[in-house]
Amino acid sequence: MACAASLNVGVGSFCDPVGLEGLAHFLEHMLFYASEKYPLEDSYLKYITEHGGSTNAFTASEMTNYFFDANTDCFEEALDRFAQFFIKPLMSADATMREIKAVDSENKMYLLSDERRMSQLQKHLSLESHPYHKFGGGNCDTLDVRPKAKGVDTRQELLKFYEDKYSANLMHLVVYSKESLDKIQSLVEDKFQEIQNSDRSRFQFSSQPCTSEHLQILVRAVPIKQGHKLRIVWPITPSIVHYKEEPCRYLDHLINHEGEGSLSYVLKKLGWATELYAGEDDRASEFSFFYVVIDLTDAGQDHMQEIIGLLFKYIQLLQQSGVCKWIFDELSAICETGFHYEDKISPIDYVVRISSNMQIYPPKDWLVGSSLPSDFNPDTIQKILNELSPESVRIFWESNKFEGLTDKVEPWYGTAYSIEKVSPSRIQAWMSSAPNENLHLPVPNVFIPTDLSIKNPQEKIKLPVLLRKSSYSKLWYKPDTVFSTPKAYVKIDFDCPYVSNSPETEALANLLATLLMDDLNEYAYYAQVAGLHYDISHTESGFQVTLVGYNHKLRILLETIVNKIAKFEVRPDRFSVIKEMAIKAYQNFKFQQPYEQANDYYSLIIEDQTWPWMEQLEVLHCLDEEDLAKFAPIMLSRAFLQCYIAGNIEHEEAVSMIEHIEDVFFKGSNPICQPLFPSQILRNRVVKLGKGMNYCYSKEGLNPSDENSALIHYIQVHRDDFILNVKLQLVALIGEQAAFHQLRSVEQLGYITYLGQRNDFGIHGLLFIIQSTVKDPGHIDSRVEAFLRMFESKLSEMKNDEFKGNVNALINMKLEKHKSLSEESQFYWTEIISGTPKFDRREAEVEALKKLTQQELIDFFDETIKVGATRKKTLSVRVYGNQHLAEYNSQKSEAVQPNTVQVDDIFSFRRSRPLYASFR
Repeated sequence: MACAASLNVGVGSFCDPVGLEGLAHFLEHMLFYASEKYPLEDSYLKYITEHGGSTNAFTASEMTNYFFDANTDCFEEALDRFAQFFIKPLMSADATMREIKAVDSENKMYLLSDERRMSQLQKHLSLESHPYHKFGGGNCDTLDVRPKAKGVDTRQELLKFYEDKYSANLMHLVVYSKESLDKIQSLVEDKFQEIQNSDRSRFQFSSQPCTSEHLQILVRAVPIKQGHKLRIVWPITPSIVHYKEEPCRYLDHLINHEGEGSLSYVLKKLGWATELYAGEDDRASEFSFFYVVIDLTDAGQDHMQEIIGLLFKYIQLLQQSGVCKWIFDELSAICETGFHYEDKISPIDYVVRISSNMQIYPPKDWLVGSSLPSDFNPDTIQKILNELSPESVRIFWESNKFEGLTDKVEPWYGTAYSIEKVSPSRIQAWMSSAPNENLHLPVPNVFIPTDLSIKNPQEKIKLPVLLRKSSYSKLWYKPDTVFSTPKAYVKIDFDCPYVSNSPETEALANLLATLLMDDLNEYAYYAQVAGLHYDISHTESGFQVTLVGYNHKLRILLETIVNKIAKFEVRPDRFSVIKEMAIKAYQNFKFQQPYEQANDYYSLIIEDQTWPWMEQLEVLHCLDEEDLAKFAPIMLSRAFLQCYIAGNIEHEEAVSMIEHIEDVFFKGSNPICQPLFPSQILRNRVVKLGKGMNYCYSKEGLNPSDENSALIHYIQVHRDDFILNVKLQLVALIGEQAAFHQLRSVEQLGYITYLGQRNDFGIHGLLFIIQSTVKDPGHIDSRVEAFLRMFESKLSEMKNDEFKGNVNALINMKLEKHKSLSEESQFYWTEIISGTPKFDRREAEVEALKKLTQQELIDFFDETIKVGATRKKTLSVRVYGNQHLAEYNSQKSEAVQPNTVQVDDIFSFRRSRPLYASFR
């Protein structure tokens, strides 16, 4: 079991001094470095990592939260190191300058994020004197350049901010441990008593961020990505004031609803929208906003006025219908069942949740928060509903069609926009011109479970068993013997060989899965609301159906889904909308972060039978509903089903479910599916890199506006084997923090700096991911090699105690119990679908770890990972951003190093290499 702690400080970005935007966020970064008691830089992170833990923090508008988890054997010292942040942090001048670069790198990563850009635009269009208006992230300009120009010393301001704001009376601490409460209390009093209490009052602001000039506005903005979006926003009374009545939960339940008669249903039926989200956001103690966000189709972009009109008509319907007690009671019952049967979450998430709650709620509700609305108060709900009026609306309309038609620019992210007033009478006219659709309230939810009894499995099965096998399917089964909740997990994988034939078949299979989800939505949305979740998703070899949630009504939903797949028909109106969505999604791939682009290239190089998204985009344009209508029966004509059923379901019921599915697809006079021929069993195979070879693939970034470059440095090591697995895992565990410290903290190569393992269908390797604006990928590659040389010395010089400590940390991580049925099921499903059903993997790897010696680890490193090792196999994928195009061009003309292969054509390279044997 892990221990964890979270300390929440009632100081956030709203407290930033004028002219030092991002100072609170910068302080959050700085506290991690070192303290007077533990002066070695990054020793805290090293200690936590070596003891199987993780640590992080976040800065919000009114709070900053610091947290960690670790194995229980190091709890006392971990807590002491953590406490020192808030007692005597060092914040050295050298670290200050380096970490300003890290904050700047983080900011540059978000410059092309539409969510960040729109959020900052909304802040920009608010009262300048209000803290909501601020830019809270910070960058080099706000933390270094501008202060210097004014003669301000950022470090002195940082120390002053810490001394002035970080007071014990504004802090809430949550500690999670297996120790007794008395022991924990005594530890906390001992470790945290020296935190100064200067009895500071909470940062207060009484005004609202939006005055009349910021309301009744229509803002047109140009996004980075393809597509169109409407964000309709109202300032409202924050729901924290009425958290027992939860008026926003009632309203977002109705405005978000996707069943027949809902706003979402009508907009989708008209072909104007693909997604709708409603809810409270940008919450603060004194103000809040209610959002309705609608993703528009191209047709919807031309009907903005009618869409706004329909939204206000639906709000008018809610106002005129009055607040319905039965809807509140239904919601309340769903929330109560959800609370009682909530899956366990990790200790680190749990302590963060509670420490944040402690700043917001009275002590009696710290654990519950607002998750149990219990007081029905129609007046409160009506009050918030009346605040969603044309008089106080802010409409943000994003589309690439506004390119060149705007006259203003938001200063922090450079978002182009224009603004105009929109009067209530104009909105009234939009309501009058809106189509006369039958908008109505949802009907009672038949999927709310009423039988929550726990079934006793006949035998205590600790690991999944192969319960049934036929020429059509395999059924793995695992009854719940751990969690005692009325929930189940069902996964049906349709292995269809015709899916992976070409980019066309991939694209068609993707459209099919999305259309099935779309077709089910108006009926099955009720199941989602009631805590029974479902998904149909396209895979490399077909598609998967997943159901997870309360078992009581699960079979009804499963049979509906199966029936929908078996009788699939293409609806031309929905096909055109889903195709448009798919095209935009592919077009937006070029706006992915460069490290994500590098990962796409990596997958294309390493995984056999993968198709580039550019090819799928090209064929998508040419596909029509007739192509899909022809493809669907061909795809299903041959199939094999891999099935996994777990949880509160008896084995007879599990068998009966699969028999029913087989009857639908494989039986009868004219079956939909035939079993696979032996030659058609699909295998996921991976390219085998050559021993002693370095392969390098370089590519210009797809987005010419992106300054970031990225490197993936991959070392392919071995095929799945318990002993080799633990050696690689141990190298990654020991190296993770060292790489972060050296490459990010010391060398400041980039905000995203990651070292971890990679598992491609049972082929294991070590992976570095670094994204940077300051250095080009070729330079970063050389720094990774330099780090590996340094790490080689670290391994050989490591004291036996430190080696044993890392081994024990990894053992404890492996012995950590699954938190929920979903987590357990996903672990076992990975084994099944990879073709390596080693369900006792964790226990077997623990045994291998116990026998591992330090010399064996060093030998493993020297043979497979060390720079220059004769058996080492390396692949570097380099994506060059616009800052480093000169290096990209010069690198192409450089002489190739010995044992290095420049990969020019991915597919020629893939065809030229042997493949690892498949586990399937």
